[in-house]
Amino acid sequence: MPARQNDRMIGNRTTHRTADGVRIPGTWRHAFIRNGGQYFLTDLFIFADGIVDCWGFVTLDEFEKKLRSGWVATSFPEGADVSAHGLASWKFAEPHTWLTPELLLAEVRETVEQLNGRPDSTARCLAAVDVFLADRTEENRAAARAAYLAIPETRRHYALGDMDSKDWPLQALVAGPDGELEEWSDEPVSQEDYDEAITYFEERARSIAERSPRTPADGSATSFAPAVHLYESYVRQPTDDPGTAALRNDYPAPVDIDGVTYPSVAHAYWALSVTGEDTRAAVLATGNANMARRIAAEAARRPGWEHARTAVMTSLLRAKYTQHPDLAEILLATADATVVYDDSDSAFWGNDTGQGRNWTGRLLELVRSELQARRAGILPA
Repeated sequence: MPARQNDRMIGNRTTHRTADGVRIPGTWRHAFIRNGGQYFLTDLFIFADGIVDCWGFVTLDEFEKKLRSGWVATSFPEGADVSAHGLASWKFAEPHTWLTPELLLAEVRETVEQLNGRPDSTARCLAAVDVFLADRTEENRAAARAAYLAIPETRRHYALGDMDSKDWPLQALVAGPDGELEEWSDEPVSQEDYDEAITYFEERARSIAERSPRTPADGSATSFAPAVHLYESYVRQPTDDPGTAALRNDYPAPVDIDGVTYPSVAHAYWALSVTGEDTRAAVLATGNANMARRIAAEAARRPGWEHARTAVMTSLLRAKYTQHPDLAEILLATADATVVYDDSDSAFWGNDTGQGRNWTGRLLELVRSELQARRAGILPA
C-alpha cells in the first residue's frame, strides 16, 4: 500500500508529562521509527521544555541526531516491513513522503515555541505582513517574503488558518504583481490576483478587529506561581520555621473538632474514618500520624466513608488553617501555585508521580482560595 507521511499541523492534540511535580504541556504527531530494519508507526511526543519522546526522552539536539541517523524515519524504501503495534503489519509499496529531516525538525522546534506561547515562524510572518500592509515598500515586501519562506513547507498552507483559501493570498501578497515564487508557481502573479490578496487581508483585519476577545473575564486559566511540591516528611515536633512542611496533614498542628483535640489533621481524619470508639481512642492517643493510619487501616470503615472523605478532609483543612493563623500565612504565601502532595500510601490523596488524583493538593488550593477571599473581603470572615 502507498505510504504517505501526514503533513497536518502538530499541536491540535494535547497531552502532558509531570517532572518534579510540574505539569509540562505537550502534543504529538504520527511518525515512523526505524528499528532493526523494520519501520514502526508510532507517536512522536513533543513537550514545552524541549524534550521529545521518540521511544525515549531526548533533547532537541539529540532528536536531530535521531533524525539524521534515520531512527526517526522520513524516507521509506520500497518493500520495507512496517508494523503498527498490535494492529497490522504490511510492506511499503510506492512510498511517497513530503517530509525531510530538516522539515520535521523545523516542525518540532515550531511546536516547542507554540507550547510556550512564543511567536513561531507563522506569527513572525503575519507580523511582517502587517508591517508591509502599513507601509507598502519593496523592502517590507522582501521581509514578508523571507518570513513566509521561513515557515516550514508543511505548515505554510495553514498560516492563515483558512481551509478554503489556504495560503494563496499570502503567496500573492509577498510575491507582488508580476512576481513569482518558484516553490509554488511557474506563472507570475497577475495584478488581479494581487488586488484580491490585498482585499482579502483588509477584510481579514476588519474581522479580527471585530472579533470578541477570548480572555477569561475572571482571570487567567493558569497559575503564575511555580508548583509547590509537598514531599513526605516526618516532623514529630512543631518548629519555629517549618516552611511548607507545615502544610502536610501529618504536621503536628492540633485541630479541635467538636470539642475533641487531635494532634494533627491526619489523626483527626483517621479517627473519624472508623466505627469503633476504642479504635478512635487509640488513634487519638498515638503521637505518630503514620501509626494512626495503621491503626485505622485494621479497623472497619464508617458506612459511606469513601463518598464522604473529601468533605471530611475539607472541613479538617479549614479547621487547621483557621485555628493556626501562622500556618495559614505559609499556605497563602504559595499564591496560586499548583500544590503537588506526596502520599506513598494513597493515589487518591497523593500525586503518585503524576498518576494519582492529588486530592490533598487540590483541597489545599481550595482552602487557600477561601483564605484569600476572606482577606480580600470577598467572603465574610
